[in-house]
Amino acid sequence: MSEALFATLQQLLGAAHVQRSEDAPQYLTDKQGRYTGQVIAVVHPANTEEIAAVVRACVALEAPIVVQGGNTGLMAGATPDASGRAVLLLLDRMSRVRVIDTDNDTLTVEAGCILQNIQDVAREAGRLFPLSLGAEGSCTIGGNLGTNAGGTAVLRYGNTRELTLGLEVVTAEGEIWNGLRGLRKDNTGYDLRDLYIGSEGTLGIITAATLKLFPLPKAQATALLAFDELAQAVAFLSHARAGFGANLTAFELLSADCLALLREQFPEGPQPFIKASQPWFALLELSDNHGETHAREAFEAVLGEAFEQSLLADALIAESLTQSEALWLLRENMSEAQKRAGRNMKHDISVPISQIVAFVTHTDALLQVHFPGVRNFTFGHLGDGNLHYNVAHPLGSTVDEHMRNYAALSLLVHDSAHAHGGSISAEHGIGQRKVGMLGRYKSPVELDLMRRIKRALDPKNLLNPGKVLEVQP
Repeated sequence: MSEALFATLQQLLGAAHVQRSEDAPQYLTDKQGRYTGQVIAVVHPANTEEIAAVVRACVALEAPIVVQGGNTGLMAGATPDASGRAVLLLLDRMSRVRVIDTDNDTLTVEAGCILQNIQDVAREAGRLFPLSLGAEGSCTIGGNLGTNAGGTAVLRYGNTRELTLGLEVVTAEGEIWNGLRGLRKDNTGYDLRDLYIGSEGTLGIITAATLKLFPLPKAQATALLAFDELAQAVAFLSHARAGFGANLTAFELLSADCLALLREQFPEGPQPFIKASQPWFALLELSDNHGETHAREAFEAVLGEAFEQSLLADALIAESLTQSEALWLLRENMSEAQKRAGRNMKHDISVPISQIVAFVTHTDALLQVHFPGVRNFTFGHLGDGNLHYNVAHPLGSTVDEHMRNYAALSLLVHDSAHAHGGSISAEHGIGQRKVGMLGRYKSPVELDLMRRIKRALDPKNLLNPGKVLEVQP
C-alpha cells in the first residue's frame, strides 16, 4: 500500500515535491523534540486542488493525513505518530497573498503564509493585521487558525477566530469548500468557519483565509508598571479598561522572578526596575488613532489617577520607539530565557480575570506543599486571563529530577485551573500532549458532542488522528 500511494503522490505532485521519511527528518519531530514520527511520504502541494487530490488518494487507501505549517506548535499537533502509515502534508508552497481589499479592510492569504509576512503586507497597504506572537517570524497562518492562536493583542482585537471572516477548506473526502467571503454579517445557517478554526486539522484542512484588517494606529504608548501585589495589577486593569476603552491594546504580566531571570540570561538587555522590591510588573500598550499628543495625555491621565487611587506602585514610560521596543524585549525574550536556564514545566492556562489572584495564590502554595522549592515563572496575557504558569526545578536539584514529576505537578496545576473556572489550554491547543486530559475536565455530554462532530466530518478518522480528541474505532 505504501509504495503504491507514494507512486500516486509523485504522479499528482511531481517527484520533486514528494519525499520519503529518511529524506525529510526535519519535519518529523516537534519543536520541543519530544515526539518523532514516521510517514509514507512528505508532500509539498502547490495549490488547493493538489491538496484535494492528495486527500482523495489517501482516502482511497485509508492513509492518515497530518498537516504541518511552520512546526512551531508546543503540543506536537503537527507531528505524525510512529506507525509510518500517514502522509505528512506541508504548506510551504502555499504562501501566496491572493487578494487585498482596503475598502473592505480584508486580506485573503493562503495557509502557508508566514504570519510576519502577512503583517508586512498589511502595513505596506496602510493597514494593520494585529495578530502578534513570539513565533511570528516562522509560524504560518494555517497553524494560527488551527490552534486559534492568541498573542499579545487579544485584549483589543481578539484571538485568530475573531480576526477571520472566511475560510477555504479541503474536507476529509477531498472536496473543496470555498467560504472565502469577506462578510461581517452572514447569518445563513451553521457557522462552518468556527468549526474548523481551533480544530487542529482534525476536521478539515484549512488552505486559505480571509482576514480582517484595521487602520494603522497613529500613535502608541508603552509603559512598564510595578505593583505591590497581584490584586493591585488586576484592579489597575479594570481602571485602564475604563480609562482607555478600546485603545487598550496589551496588558502583559511579568513576575519579579521573570525579570530576574531575564537579567540573568540577557545581561546585555534592558534592566528596568533593577532595585525594585515589587513582586509583579506589567507591560501596558495603548494604541491611538488621534495622534501622539492625544495618546500621551490619555496615558498620563489614566496613570495619574491610578497613583492617586493606590492602584500603582511605580511606572516607567517609554519616551521613544526605541525605548518601547526595549521594554517589549522583556516579554519577547521570556521563552528564550527559560530555554537557556533549562527545561521547565509549561502550563498554558486561562481563568476568569476575577479568579487570577485566587488561582495564583492557591496554586503557588499547593506546589510548595507537594514539591518544595520549585520556582514559579508566571507571566502572560493578564488582559484576557491567559497565564503561562511555568514551574522550574528547585535550586540544588537537577532539571531531570524535576521533570520526573511532570505528570503529577501538571495535574495539580490543571486541576487548580479547572477548579477556578478555567481551561487547561488557552492558546497552545491540545495536540497529542494533552489529548488524554480532556476526559477529566469536559463533561460526557461535551465530549460526546465533539466526537459526533468528528465522526460526521471525518468518518474514517484520517485527519490528524490521535490529536485533540480520543476517537474509538
